[in-house]
Amino acid sequence: MNRKGALCLKKEEFISISVDDLKVGMYVIVDLAWHRHPFLKNNFLITSESSIEKIKALGLKKILIDPSRSPQAEAVVTSEELLGNEPEEKRETEKISSEELIHTIHDGRMPLRDKAAMVQRHSFTMMKKLLDNPSAENIEEAKKGISQIVNLILKDEATLFHLMNITEYDYYTYTHSVYVGILGVGMAKLLFKGSSNHDIHALGAGFFLHDIGKIDIDKNIINKPGRLTNEEMQEIKRHPDSGYRLLHKTNQLTDESRIIVLQHHEKFDGTGYPKRLIGQEIHIYGRICAIVDVFNALTTDRPYKRRMQPFDALNLMREQMIHHFQKDLLERFVLLVKAASSF
Repeated sequence: MNRKGALCLKKEEFISISVDDLKVGMYVIVDLAWHRHPFLKNNFLITSESSIEKIKALGLKKILIDPSRSPQAEAVVTSEELLGNEPEEKRETEKISSEELIHTIHDGRMPLRDKAAMVQRHSFTMMKKLLDNPSAENIEEAKKGISQIVNLILKDEATLFHLMNITEYDYYTYTHSVYVGILGVGMAKLLFKGSSNHDIHALGAGFFLHDIGKIDIDKNIINKPGRLTNEEMQEIKRHPDSGYRLLHKTNQLTDESRIIVLQHHEKFDGTGYPKRLIGQEIHIYGRICAIVDVFNALTTDRPYKRRMQPFDALNLMREQMIHHFQKDLLERFVLLVKAASSF
């Protein structure tokens, strides 16, 4: 069906077209889960060629459009529906800790399961925006949002368990950051709550930001669907130091974030990176993050492997990777996962 004919359809009808035929001015329906595309809404008017390129990058062959809402206008118009199309100077000052996140956290009428799902969703959006534009202002705003999430987890055990049980199986740096943040705060709560020696809010920021250095790594390496070469692995190993330097440059470096960012890939037997620390040379914050980081990596789909079920992953960590972790700390984490799964 040609474009002219398509526009004669009734208002409620959609048509499927090739993504190669997309044009500025078409109103599209992205038929994917919200967290699997870079837009704030599934349905929106295309206002720029860059939005078309983002849709093509999703790997879709066909896409639905609403002819009644597709004026085919070639002029680029301002739209708040798209993520990442604002001028750089506007993006620099955008508040990424969304009002929706704060409102959801403080909504006393929302069922806890629904609240957890919405908090997770808004956290994904917040972290994706941050990784797209990690300015000092955006890091500061993200830390405010993270602090609210930490408050929620500290206040209510059930919310933590709901957050742990709502799983997105596809691996992206921003989804991984959120899960490591939640799991890390859960472990910190288990180990340190009631102690005045640990700032769990600062720890939460460190866990959520542990992989921020990956913004400096070639995305083709991060998303490579096969085994990395030695040169590519060396490139990946730069991200702890890159994260440290970014947080230092933006004046967002606390003791907790420094430790977590630099040590989350250290292994208890000294085979980790970047400094090959051994045993107690690794701070307990780094040891916690190492455990939750590996667990989430094992339980999500990666370009080169299928995900494992949570208890299969824990068994692998206990039986084949035990030398990488502090054993009693891993056992505490196993108990936490079991408690959440039985909730």
